[in-house]
Amino acid sequence: MPQTPPFAIMFDSSGYNRPLYPSKEDSYEGLYYQDNNLLSGSLEALIQHLVPSIDYYPDSQIRKIAPKILQLLTEWTETFPYDFRDERMMRNLKDLTHRIASGEETYRKTVQQIIQALIRKLATLSQYEEVLAKINATATDRLMVLKSKPQSIQRDIITICSDPYTLAQQLTHIELERLNYIGPEEFVQAFLQKDLLDNDKSCYDEPKKTRNLEAYVEWFNRLSYLVATEICMPVKKKHRARMIEYFIDVARECFNIGNFNSLMAIISGMNMSPVSRLKKTWAKVKTAKFDILEHQMDPSSNFYNYRTALRAAAQRSLTAHSSREKIVIPFFSLFIKDIYFLNEGCANRLPNGHINFEKFWELAKQVSEFMIWKQVECPFERERKTLQYLLTVPVFSEDTLYLASYESEGPENNIEKDRWKSLRSNFLGRT
Repeated sequence: MPQTPPFAIMFDSSGYNRPLYPSKEDSYEGLYYQDNNLLSGSLEALIQHLVPSIDYYPDSQIRKIAPKILQLLTEWTETFPYDFRDERMMRNLKDLTHRIASGEETYRKTVQQIIQALIRKLATLSQYEEVLAKINATATDRLMVLKSKPQSIQRDIITICSDPYTLAQQLTHIELERLNYIGPEEFVQAFLQKDLLDNDKSCYDEPKKTRNLEAYVEWFNRLSYLVATEICMPVKKKHRARMIEYFIDVARECFNIGNFNSLMAIISGMNMSPVSRLKKTWAKVKTAKFDILEHQMDPSSNFYNYRTALRAAAQRSLTAHSSREKIVIPFFSLFIKDIYFLNEGCANRLPNGHINFEKFWELAKQVSEFMIWKQVECPFERERKTLQYLLTVPVFSEDTLYLASYESEGPENNIEKDRWKSLRSNFLGRT
C-alpha cells in the first residue's frame, strides 16, 4: 500500500499540533470531513486552520513551533527538492531557516543539514541533466553514420551483449536511474497548472519545467526505435529473425523483473510497421513466446492484463526481502494517462466553491506509490559497454526504418513501391 502522502499532519493555531483529520465528522471551522478524512473546505478555512491566532505569536513562542517548522521543511526539501530550483523559493527557505537558527543554537545544526542536503540533491540533478543533454546532442540517424563509416554496420546489440537476460538487467538500470530523477513536482507542473485555484497564477510567473519526466518518455521512444533499428538493419533474413527472437527473450526477462516500461517499449518497436511487414523474416521466428507477451500487454479492457500483472508485482514488492523482488517499473505512458484523466475528470472545486481534497488525495496516493517504486536500488551489476551502447548508439528514423525494411523485403504494392523510390532517391541518391 502507498504511504500516506507528505504533510498529512497540519497544525492548529493554539498549539500547531492538531491532526489534519480530527476524530469528529461533519464540519469544523469550514472544513468538511467524512470517516475522519478531509473532503473539502474553503481556501480561507484552510488558511485559518494553519495560521496563528490572535492568542498565538510565533515570535514569542519560537521554541514551541520551531521543531514543527523544521520537521515540515525537512519533509518538504526531501520530497519536493525541485521546488527550490526557483531562486525565490530558495531565498525564502534560507531566510526562514536563518531566523529559526538565530533564535536557538540547538536548531542551527538541523538547519545546516536541511540546506546542505538540498544543495547536494540539486547539484546531482544538474549534473544528471547535463549528461542527458550531451547524450541527446549526439543523437543522429544511424543511416548517416553507416554511410560515412561502413565498418560500423557490423556492430549490433548482440555483438555488444549476447545474453538477453543481461540486456534486460541493463535496461532496468537505465529505467531506475531515470525514474529516480523524476520529482513529484513534475506531475503537478504537467497536469495541475491548468485551472489553478481561483485562476491565480501569480506563483507561476515562470513556466515550470518537466524535463526529467519528458526525458523518460523520450527514453521509451528511443528504445522502441532502437529495437526496430536492430531488427531492420541486418541484410540476411536469418540474422533478422535471430534479432527478433533475441528481443523476445529480453522482453520476457523484463516482465519477470517487473520492468514493464522496457517490456512495452520492446513490444512497440517490434510492432512498428517497418518491422511487422517483414513477413518472410517473421515466418522464421518462433512467435509463441511473443504472443504471450502481447497478450500480457493487450490494451483491451483498459489494459486489464497488464494492470493485473502490475498489481501482482506491487504486492510482491511490499513483502520482498531482496532488491530484485522490489522492482516495479510501470508502463509510464499509461501511468501518466491515468493521472491525466483523474485530474481532468474531477473538478478542483466542488459546486459550493470548496477545494475538492478527495481528488487531490487520490492523486497524491498514485504519485506516492510511484515515489516508493522509483527509490529501489538496482541490484544488477552494471555493464558499462552495454549501457553506453543503449544510450548513445545512433538509431534509424522512421523513414530510414522503412527504407531498410524495403531493402530487406521488397515492396508489396504500388504505395510501398512509390515510397521506396522516394526514400532511395532522398537517402541513397538512387532512382
